[in-house]
Amino acid sequence: MACTSTQSCPMNGGNGKYSYTRNSSIQRWGVEASKALIGEAVWEKLDINFSNLFNIADLGCSVGPNTFIVVENIIESVKLKYPSSPDPSSGSTEFQVFFNDLPSNDFNTLLQGLPRDREYAALIVPGSFLGRLFPQSSLHFIHSSYTLHWLSKVPKELLDKNSPAWNKGRIFYASAPNEVVQAYSAQFAEDMIFFLNARAQELVHGGLMVIIIPSLPADTSPSECPLIAVMDLLGDSLIGMARMGLIAEAKVDSFNFPKYYPTQHELETLIGKNGCFSIERIEPLVQSTAHARDLNFQMFISHTRAAWEGVIKMHFGSDIVNELFDRFMKKVLNFSPLISKHSSKQINEVFVLLKRNSN
Repeated sequence: MACTSTQSCPMNGGNGKYSYTRNSSIQRWGVEASKALIGEAVWEKLDINFSNLFNIADLGCSVGPNTFIVVENIIESVKLKYPSSPDPSSGSTEFQVFFNDLPSNDFNTLLQGLPRDREYAALIVPGSFLGRLFPQSSLHFIHSSYTLHWLSKVPKELLDKNSPAWNKGRIFYASAPNEVVQAYSAQFAEDMIFFLNARAQELVHGGLMVIIIPSLPADTSPSECPLIAVMDLLGDSLIGMARMGLIAEAKVDSFNFPKYYPTQHELETLIGKNGCFSIERIEPLVQSTAHARDLNFQMFISHTRAAWEGVIKMHFGSDIVNELFDRFMKKVLNFSPLISKHSSKQINEVFVLLKRNSN
């Protein structure tokens, strides 16, 4: 059966060689790069009334440790703005943090990694963030990073032989016809609308939401972007294994990778259509020299395996994973644009700050 949904495909759990715990430093860079921006957002834009309990949600928290860095940053920023509770009769401000991810996420590893000196009550909220997770107007700050580019499902047109978006011979949209790209874009838009509608119900008026999402640079086609183009190498690796009889060709034809990198314009348009949030800030995070210097092929392979392995195993089973990534690695080593420090076509990590309107 084709893996058309990502609802059972979280990041790799545990603490092993290819676990997300040990292979998420690329995402950590974005989290750390946004620290000052979140501090400014809280200080300048947070405009709410609360008694003594401040509720934070991190959506798509995975297994840590990045989520703990995010939470600590938000709490320190709120404490700086509100040294004491806005309500003098309620005592000092207390914090409650909701860690959310898919039910199949390795929450045990997350809980084991909780900081012992944390200043908050921690609660686990399993479920898809494309629907309601929390009571009406119960959250003051929502964070979600490196999650929304994952689609809830593969667009059905990609598997329809009678559709112009049938994606036979490819597993992604890097070198695909425009109909395929549009099918991916439409699925992203549908998911984003569900996400924004749910958060609009849960966030208090004046509350803030921060999103960090990998995005396609303006005036760049998917095939020009190395991180998108590299998916063709994964597809070539699968096709090569099918030709050797290691996997069925039909299995490859029914596989499409369920993620999409929107442009900043697409994000702005969808948020505007929702109408419940004002865009207080939207801009690419500035990549540090150290971050660019540290990225190498081996890091790329281990990080992508930590993120992609669940989707691949769900569709093909676990037996092919080592062989597939060995083949993929050999192809990636000859793809120098992937780790270029100077390309203007690289994926942007876009920081989006939204404020809940009072309407």
